[in-house]
Amino acid sequence: MSGVRRFIVIMLFDGVDLLDVTGPPEVFALLRRETDDAAGYEVVLAAETMDPVTTAAGVRVLPDITFAEAARRTVDTLLVPGSVEVDAQRRVHALTDPAVVAWVKTLAGRTRRVASVCVGAHLLAAAGLLDGRRATTHWSTAQQLAADHPAVEVDADPIFISDGGVWTGAGITACLDLSLALVAEDHGEAVALRVARQLVMYLKRPGGQSQFSVPIEPVSTTRRMAELRHFVTERIAEPLTIADLAAHAHVSERQLTRVFKTELGTTPAAYIEAARVEAARNRLETTDDTLERIACACGFGTTDTLIRAFRRRLDTTPTEYRSRFRHSG
Repeated sequence: MSGVRRFIVIMLFDGVDLLDVTGPPEVFALLRRETDDAAGYEVVLAAETMDPVTTAAGVRVLPDITFAEAARRTVDTLLVPGSVEVDAQRRVHALTDPAVVAWVKTLAGRTRRVASVCVGAHLLAAAGLLDGRRATTHWSTAQQLAADHPAVEVDADPIFISDGGVWTGAGITACLDLSLALVAEDHGEAVALRVARQLVMYLKRPGGQSQFSVPIEPVSTTRRMAELRHFVTERIAEPLTIADLAAHAHVSERQLTRVFKTELGTTPAAYIEAARVEAARNRLETTDDTLERIACACGFGTTDTLIRAFRRRLDTTPTEYRSRFRHSG
């Protein structure tokens, strides 16, 4: 739809994550440099009042308009960032201010397309916009999203998801990938690719690609689970079985499975595989070890098993992962 100036509103509120607010406008601004479309996007920051908003980073940002002013216009895209609090145990909890949720509902009713950035998905869910939909968010709050909103099908792995005109994005820098996907929807893949190159990003990551952080850290901090995690880590190269873990914990295999489901929301076998993928991921990033050596050191046994686990959990291969994320010595 060349020649049409798309009005994009990014919501502002105290404690909002700074990059969630500033990242998307950078993507949209680069469109003019890469195309002959003089219209492109009109991006504004909207808040409850015109007073400066203090972000989670401590940086103050000035709104362009108020929520009420935005509600009087027809909005093409509403971008909803998020905010979190971290407790004394460093557990992350997404925040949902009822006043912000109310404005999300109001503005969404005048919007062609709604998208959340990172933990902004919690605000969309609280506004009822994700009921019956598949959605993602930062992996650290995915279990909270699923627990607070059972009607939402939460998938913590993809970097963004589009379901029925409602978009949700994963954590932090994935806001750039989400914004590029919106550009691709509006102006085509070729244009989005050119914008990605200007951003010095890895081309344009598909939404199905994993967040590349295996969320094996538990919500539970019980001593029993901490000991089991340590047991797995210390024996990652060994052919661990559920029976091994059950014997170490002095419980039955059935009870062990219940413990993992209750405390981690997964199965023992899935946790072991996730831990092995994480160990392999670190070696791919930081060493020149062959795939055969990594497969052996991380308990996969064969490179075929390693490759299958990477495809299943990260939607890529070990070789592709290393080429993108290998750290220099």
